[in-house]
Amino acid sequence: MAGAVKDLTKGSPMKLIVGFMVPMLLGLLFQQFYNMVDTVVVGQYLGVDALAGVGSTGSVNFLVLGFCMGLCAGFAIPVAQKFGEKDYVGLRRFVANTIWLGVAFAVIIATATALLCGNILTWMNTPKDVFGYAYDYIFIIFLGIPVTFLYNILSGFIRSLGDSKSPVIFLVISSIINVGLDILFIVAFNMGVSGAGLATVLAQLISGILCFTYIVKKFPLLHLKKEDLRPDIFYVGRLCSVGIPMGLQYSITAIGSILLQSAVNTLGKSYVAAITAGSKVSQFACCPFDAMGSTMATYCGQNVGAGKPDRISKGIKDCSILGIGYAIIAFVVLFFFGGNIAMLFIDGKEASILDMAKQFLIINVSFYIPLAFVNIIRFAIQGMGNSRLAVFAGVFEMIARGGVAIGLVPLLGYNAACFASPAAWVLADIFLFPAYFYTLKIIRRRCVNIPAND
Repeated sequence: MAGAVKDLTKGSPMKLIVGFMVPMLLGLLFQQFYNMVDTVVVGQYLGVDALAGVGSTGSVNFLVLGFCMGLCAGFAIPVAQKFGEKDYVGLRRFVANTIWLGVAFAVIIATATALLCGNILTWMNTPKDVFGYAYDYIFIIFLGIPVTFLYNILSGFIRSLGDSKSPVIFLVISSIINVGLDILFIVAFNMGVSGAGLATVLAQLISGILCFTYIVKKFPLLHLKKEDLRPDIFYVGRLCSVGIPMGLQYSITAIGSILLQSAVNTLGKSYVAAITAGSKVSQFACCPFDAMGSTMATYCGQNVGAGKPDRISKGIKDCSILGIGYAIIAFVVLFFFGGNIAMLFIDGKEASILDMAKQFLIINVSFYIPLAFVNIIRFAIQGMGNSRLAVFAGVFEMIARGGVAIGLVPLLGYNAACFASPAAWVLADIFLFPAYFYTLKIIRRRCVNIPAND
C-alpha cells in the first residue's frame, strides 16, 4: 500500500495550500512544543539563571541547527521536482545521494560543534553566572545533530511527495514522550539543563525512527534499488547546489542573531531572560508563517517540475492572503495576552522581566506582515530552484540585525534589541520581491508552451 502522496500541480491552489499547510503547521507547533516544554520546566524548576543559560544558546542553536534543517529542506526540493515530473528513477537517485550526503554532514557538523562548544559560548560573551547552564544544554544538543538530520531528511522525503500529515503524527507521539522525559530527567532525576537537552534529542530520535518505519511500509516509491545506491557526482552536485545555499541562508541569518544575542548578553541576565521568554512566545506564534514557507517550497517545486509557472503565481497570491490574515489575528492576541503567555516561562513575581518580555512581543508582532512575506516569497524562490538568491535575503537580515546589535544596542539598550528582527524582515522583503519576479520570469521562459508575459 502506498503512502498518501499528493499531487500539488492540479486543482485549486488555495485548497491545496491550506490542506498541505495545516498538517505542516501542527508539526511545527509540536517542534516548538519540544523547546517550549524545555524552557517552561527549566524556568519554573531551575530558576532564572538556568533559563537565561538555555536562552543564551538560542542564536547559536539557530546557527547550527538552522543550517542542518535548511540543508535537509534543500535536499528535498529536487525530490519534489522529480515527483512533479513523474521521473521516479531520478527521484530515487536523489533520495539515495541525499542519504550519503546527510550522513557525511551530520558526522562532521556534530563533531566540530561539540569540540568547539565552549569556545563558541565564550565568543558570544555568555554571562559567567549562566555559562555552565548554557554549555551543559547546548553540548548535548550538538551531539544530537545526527538525530536532527535523520528526522528532517526523512520527513522531507515524505512531504516532497505531498504527504504533510504523517510526520505530524510522529511528532505528536514524540512530543508526548518529550514532556515525560523532561519531567523525569529534570524533576525526578535532578539532571538540570542537561536533562532538558537529552529529552529533546531522544524525542526527536523517536520521530525519526517512526518516519523511517513509515517509509519502509507505506512508500514503495522511495524504496531504493541496488543501482540507486551508488554515489553519483551529478546528483550530489545538484543536491549541494540547492541544499547548501538553503542551509547557509539560515546560518547567515543566524549570524545577525548571534551578534544581537552577544549584545543582549552584555546587558545582564534579566534582559537575556526577557528576550528568551519573548522569543519563545514569538517563535510559537510564527509557526503559521513557517508552515506557509515550507508549503510553498513543496508547492512551487512540484509545479516547476510539471512546467506550470502560472500556478506558482496564483499560489503565491493565495498564500499571501492567508499570511496577512493571520498576522492581523496574531497582533490582536499578543497585544492583549502576550504578557500572560510569557508567564509560562517566567515566575509571575518577576514583574520587570515580564514587562520587558511583553514589550518585545508587541514590537515584533507589529511587523508580522513583512515576516509573512519573508517566509512565503523566500521559500517560493527556493522551491523554484534559485536557492542562491534566497541566500541574499539572509544576508540582508544579517546586516539589519548586526547593525542594530553593533550600532544601536550599546546606545539605546534593550529598546533597540526589540526592533532588530522587524528591521531584518523589512530589509529582506526589499530584496525578495524583485528576486521573486526575476525568478518567475526565468521559469516562464523555460516553459516554452507558456508565453513569457502570461
